[in-house]
Amino acid sequence: MGSDARDEDGRSDSLMIAHYDQTTNDVKLVSIMRDTYVDIPGHGMNKINAAFAFGGPELVRKTIKQNFDIDVNYYALADFKGFPKIIDLLAPDGIEVDIPYEMSYGIGMTLHPGKQVLHGTELLGYVRFRHDRLSDFGRVERQQEVLTKVKEQIGVSSLMNLPKLLGVADSYFDTNVDNKTILTIGKGIVNGKSKGMETLRIPVADSYEDKRTNVGDVLDINLDKNKQALEEFLSSKENETDDASSSESNGSN
Repeated sequence: MGSDARDEDGRSDSLMIAHYDQTTNDVKLVSIMRDTYVDIPGHGMNKINAAFAFGGPELVRKTIKQNFDIDVNYYALADFKGFPKIIDLLAPDGIEVDIPYEMSYGIGMTLHPGKQVLHGTELLGYVRFRHDRLSDFGRVERQQEVLTKVKEQIGVSSLMNLPKLLGVADSYFDTNVDNKTILTIGKGIVNGKSKGMETLRIPVADSYEDKRTNVGDVLDINLDKNKQALEEFLSSKENETDDASSSESNGSN
């Protein structure tokens, strides 16, 4: 979960589910759009980002379980102030992106069009921008793009930086994942030569409609279709070919 200190009602600004398979070393990332209209236990229908405001990480977990039948074991709440510091430790050489047009409104900086290498603070602006025709959909794509590229850069040097990384994380992250588990996952990703990260967006294409409700504009989703897509994405078999996996992932984003 990503939080924005400027969000006075305390809603989560971004919500992702990360999945790591210790056997195959596969890494998968699911982004749930913050306006997804769901049933929040004890509070009725609302945008999924309201769950954090109503009951913190535990209610977010219960909301995901009730609506999508996914039992999330751990949580990490990230303060956006810490994002640039963590990114710069994991990807000290920066991340190359192709900016399609000028981005400035709402991010406290101006990013100009073209291919360029961005570092922590600039990348934060890049992944937060949503004032274009794609709105939050474009922002989710950029978030997944950056995290995928960061994952590709994780190597032995990242493991060497883990003690420093964990120290920085203590100041900006609230999590129930212990350091031993983080270290185990980090070693598994590096030593297991994990492949690229697969991504999925919820709601998937052609499974929702824009709707105005008493809680504002929402994404009214076909819950069964999205539950099925999420289940298939997280439980894909180890013996699937790379081409099939790539095709499935691209079709879902």
